[in-house]
Amino acid sequence: MKNKKIILAYSGGLDTSIILKWLVNKGYDVICFIGDVGQKDDFKAAESKALDLGASKVHVKNLQKEFVTDYIFPALQGNALYEGRYLLGTSLARPVLAKAQIKIAHEEGATIVSHGSTGKGNDQVRFELAYYALDPNIQVFAPWKDIEFLEQFKGRNDLLTYADEWNISVTATKKMPYSEDENLMHISHEAGVLEDPSARPDASVFSMTNGISDAPGKETLLEIEFENGMPTQVKNLDDGTIKIDSLEMFLYLNEMGSLHGIGRVDMVENRFIGIKSRGVYETPGATILWEAHRDLEGVAMDKEVMHIRDMLIPKFGELIYNGFWFSPEMDFLLTSINKSQEAVDGTVRVALLKGNVISIGRESPTSLYDQDMSSMDIEGGFDATDSQGFININAIRLKAHNLVLHRRNPYKWRKESSDE
Repeated sequence: MKNKKIILAYSGGLDTSIILKWLVNKGYDVICFIGDVGQKDDFKAAESKALDLGASKVHVKNLQKEFVTDYIFPALQGNALYEGRYLLGTSLARPVLAKAQIKIAHEEGATIVSHGSTGKGNDQVRFELAYYALDPNIQVFAPWKDIEFLEQFKGRNDLLTYADEWNISVTATKKMPYSEDENLMHISHEAGVLEDPSARPDASVFSMTNGISDAPGKETLLEIEFENGMPTQVKNLDDGTIKIDSLEMFLYLNEMGSLHGIGRVDMVENRFIGIKSRGVYETPGATILWEAHRDLEGVAMDKEVMHIRDMLIPKFGELIYNGFWFSPEMDFLLTSINKSQEAVDGTVRVALLKGNVISIGRESPTSLYDQDMSSMDIEGGFDATDSQGFININAIRLKAHNLVLHRRNPYKWRKESSDE
């Protein structure tokens, strides 16, 4: 493998810096890839550090807009949630990063890609499934599953010793009390002191959103426009601010959601590999969009289509979480979701206050809501006597079920009747 090109997903942190130097010392031609998905990192410093450690080249790619338009918005269009709560901020960032990394591998003529994800977590699966789906012939070097690497590095102390030996600068020598993953959709906190699911996270854990006690006592009113289930404009009804660019819109919603303490979730989830994990998430802007989009569907989406689509949400979230963005089943689901969102057009007004997103009004040019038909005070072309036949027809099955229960256990039936 000596002198072979390898594209390393690099962050500038301890793990990937050690991996970079270790690969260089093994004779690899290491080209680093840094993907900007909105994390607050010093990319110039990371690039300089990578070159100092022996990388032959560093690619820094701004993927923020692609992340929003091609991954976050389609996920929100399908109301994606994992286990009913998690909006999938980390999961959605992995396919955009993997796609960019594979593209660089092709540009550089490299046949190997590498990442620093551990052998216990979800990210190793997400990255590697995406790599293989995008390039079936790619080779993957995953250090934290490599026997030689694991024999040399059994823990953090071994990494720090190697860093000292090779003069690799590290920001701290003590283990952070928890780990974080940040992008423009969210920040996640897990492991370390957060591994006790009964312990409330300290206020210092949260870095993206205000606490409820620190959030303003005055609500902010926003108006969000959608076309085919995709957000197209955000307007602040208090000060007139308007955002129409997808990235600017999302960043603005993050700002407003963060101010009002919106989007905090503390949960124990099931990792793909079978281990339970406690995660604490902050997802402000996406939470606002999710609530607004769901509200608009109530007025602009056919009932039966909505109910069938809702049955797909758990599977949609699971596929994203488990790393199957580039899969035939995901292609099928995205096509189905796009079809379901045709004519989900309109405007939703929301009030942001103390961690809450409160829908306060909605209009749609494709509305299926008939105010006269729904009114209790106006007949509106609805013949109430038709309801009797509707009830009679639906009661046939229930009456038959009752007779079957009576025949199977008449004694129990007589006893229950006498108890009355």
